Amino acid sequence: MPDRSPQLRRIDTPDGPCAVLQGRWGAAELGQRAQWRVLSGQLAAQAAAPGLGWDLRGLQWLDHVGAQLLWNHWGRAWPQRLAVSEAHRAMLERVAQLCTAPAPPPEPWRFMDQANHLGELVLHARSHGLHLVQLIGQLVLDGVRMLRAPSRGPWRDVSGHLYRMGATALPITALVGFLIGVVLAYLMALQLRQFGAESFIVNILGISLIRELGPMLGAILVAGRSGSAITAQIGVMRVTEELDAMRVMGIAHGFRLVLPRALALAIAMPLISVWTTLAALAGGMLAADLTMGITPGYFVQALPRAVAPANLYLAVAKSAVFGVMIALIGCHWGLRVKPNTQSLGEGTTASVVTAITVVIIVDALFAIAFKSVGI
Repeated sequence: MPDRSPQLRRIDTPDGPCAVLQGRWGAAELGQRAQWRVLSGQLAAQAAAPGLGWDLRGLQWLDHVGAQLLWNHWGRAWPQRLAVSEAHRAMLERVAQLCTAPAPPPEPWRFMDQANHLGELVLHARSHGLHLVQLIGQLVLDGVRMLRAPSRGPWRDVSGHLYRMGATALPITALVGFLIGVVLAYLMALQLRQFGAESFIVNILGISLIRELGPMLGAILVAGRSGSAITAQIGVMRVTEELDAMRVMGIAHGFRLVLPRALALAIAMPLISVWTTLAALAGGMLAADLTMGITPGYFVQALPRAVAPANLYLAVAKSAVFGVMIALIGCHWGLRVKPNTQSLGEGTTASVVTAITVVIIVDALFAIAFKSVGI
């Protein structure tokens, strides 16, 4: 019975040294540890020199595993002298075609490269900031234009955006607000019960939900829901060349695209904020009743004394600012989308992240500013 183990031997020919392969070079044979050790040593002894010939005509079997082993040993290049059958050559050509080039070594760290990269990021941020400032200025001019001629304003667009961004957001904001109120009440009950200060849960819930968490939750949900929708809508208009058609027809992007969305969110966000706050207070009231026995009647009676009306006015005012900023950021990224689907996805993601970040920053600025004036 002939020996089927993979073998390699070197012989001298008139054309020079030649490596002769015999046996079965397949996954079953090469998978055996003993065979692999012997063959690895034989291959290591036959350096892939340019003048070394290879004779594969004596092979009984060659599959993709053996072909890959030979291709890697050859340095992913065909040897100058190769004797092989047509079937084995086809296998080697298939491996050579599908084999990817090795990854280039990582470039060494250079301080100037990092400085240049930082400079590019700064220039990109400057470009985005300038475009956003232009949008704000154009929004002011468009607002003045609409006040001078209200009958020519895009009221139908404002109405449609009010419904899509405001009315359809009420269920999810109510659900999230209610659950946040329940969680806060349960967490605070564990701490207040230790000091016998259960009644102060009304003060804590009232201030935190009415002044901070209600507007913040509503703005974050709207930023993720409506901010991404704004960017996607305007981005699709860029991909389908509708923005270019509007420019050719003399239709201003700011008056027809930015102003209706900013006005709709400026109106809808205070209402969504109040709605989310009421849902959160309802959840906190229910949890306080179940955990500490504080009845809803006492909660409703003590809430006006615990929370000054100025907190509600502040929440409504900054919610309107949140709405305008979310609309402007969504329009900003939508107008900067390039006419391809990859840019559309990247712009939508960047819009959501930027809008949520700006909402948190603006909320922090409001907190600092109004704390300084005693509100």
